[in-house]
Amino acid sequence: SSRSPFLRIEIRSQKNLSLLVKELVLDSCSSDDGKISGLSSDFENLEFLSMINVHLHSISNLPKLNKLRKLELSDNRISGGLEVLAEKTPNLTQLNLSGNKIKEISTLEPLKKLPNLRNLDLSNCEVTKLINYRESIFTLLPQLIYLDGFCYKEAPDSDPEADGLDDEYDENGDGE
Repeated sequence: SSRSPFLRIEIRSQKNLSLLVKELVLDSCSSDDGKISGLSSDFENLEFLSMINVHLHSISNLPKLNKLRKLELSDNRISGGLEVLAEKTPNLTQLNLSGNKIKEISTLEPLKKLPNLRNLDLSNCEVTKLINYRESIFTLLPQLIYLDGFCYKEAPDSDPEADGLDDEYDENGDGE
C-alpha cells in the first residue's frame, strides 16, 4: 500500500535518553490505530506533547505520562474517549482539541477529573456552536481560566459581561 511511513522514535530503546526528553513534537506523523510507534511511558519526564494532524480517532493508546502539562491534539478526528486523560495525564494544565469532532458538552465530562486543567481549546469543534456553550463549559469545568484562546475568568465567580466580554450566544445581551 502507499501508506506514509511511520515515525519511529529510536531513543525508545535508550531509556536514559528518553528520560531527558521534556518536549516532543510529532505533528503530521502517521498513527496506526491511535499509536505512534515508539511513543511510550518511557518518556516519563515529558511535559509537552504535540500530535497535531496525526489522524487520531482515539487517544486510548496514549501512554501514561504523569508529568505531561501541555497536550496538543488539534486537527485530528477525536470525538470522545477523553476519560483516558485523567488516568494517563493527571497533571495536564493545557489541552488543545481544536479542529476535532467533539459535538456535545457531555463528551467533555471526563475533563472534570483534571483538577489542574486551566486552558482548553475547542475552536473549530461543533460543540462551540451550541447555545450557552461558554457558560456550559465553565459550569462543567470551573477550574478553567482560558477557553478557546481567550481569558474568560479572572476570579472564580467572575462575570464575563462585567469584564467587558460580549457573549455572542446571549440573545438578551443585558446580563441582568
